[in-house]
Amino acid sequence: MRKLTQLALLATVLVATPAFADLKIAVLNYQMALLESDAAKKYAVDAEKKFGPQLTKLKSLETSAKGIQDRLVSGGDKMAQQERERLELEFKQKARDFQFQSKELNEAKAVADREMLKQLKPKLDQAVEEVIKKGGYDLVFERGAVIDVKPQYDVTRQVIERMNQLK
Repeated sequence: MRKLTQLALLATVLVATPAFADLKIAVLNYQMALLESDAAKKYAVDAEKKFGPQLTKLKSLETSAKGIQDRLVSGGDKMAQQERERLELEFKQKARDFQFQSKELNEAKAVADREMLKQLKPKLDQAVEEVIKKGGYDLVFERGAVIDVKPQYDVTRQVIERMNQLK
């Protein structure tokens, strides 16, 4: 019975091989195509300008809180009770401010990222369709679905170039 199953499987593979030989296959790294496009790079620069001041403020707040924490750790036992309590309160306040501002920044960045994706996805989809049609591909795999691929089968760069041409 086992031999019969193996023989049937071998026969199926041998019969199906010519059909697969005619397939034109490509691989696409969809995420890379999106992130390496000129529009996404421009967005990254714009986002850095937009969110940079908030990020700088957060880093300053973090540095300040770390300084207070270091003072408490190194000399807390030698400080007057009132001074130590004041520093602990100040540290807690800075930590709360940091968490709040960090959350706000993350939410604002997430909204901006979603908006960018909403704008770029139709262009990316159009570029993918055009490259597939122009190349006459029968089957296109996402890069994450394959273990290894020869460069000649990867159409990611073509999709990026086509997307950059679209306005």
